[in-house]
Amino acid sequence: MTTDRIHIIGLRVECIIGINDWERVTKQEVVIDITLHADLTKPGESDDIKDTINYRDISKAVQAHVAASSYGLLEAMARKIATICLEPEAVIRADVSVQKPGALRGADSVGVKISRS
Repeated sequence: MTTDRIHIIGLRVECIIGINDWERVTKQEVVIDITLHADLTKPGESDDIKDTINYRDISKAVQAHVAASSYGLLEAMARKIATICLEPEAVIRADVSVQKPGALRGADSVGVKISRS
């Protein structure tokens, strides 16, 4: 298995997330970290965007989906984000962390982290 990775860190998106009544109508910020596992040998040698995973495309797809979504649970959001990340054939595994800042009094954030392949 490859040890090559592409990281997208601190992607911030406003969305409907949560199970409380007020959360169903008020957008909140989530912070998303993504690690894409892939063999980056070819793009490392060619220096050609056609040979790699376009992280801009993945970022835009994740942002668009999350901004238009209405999840109750971070777990469900993270699962769908991982599915989006796995769409490019070159992605072997996706690690996704979704944080909800300020979700608990006294804590900076609450979140989930999942890995899918």
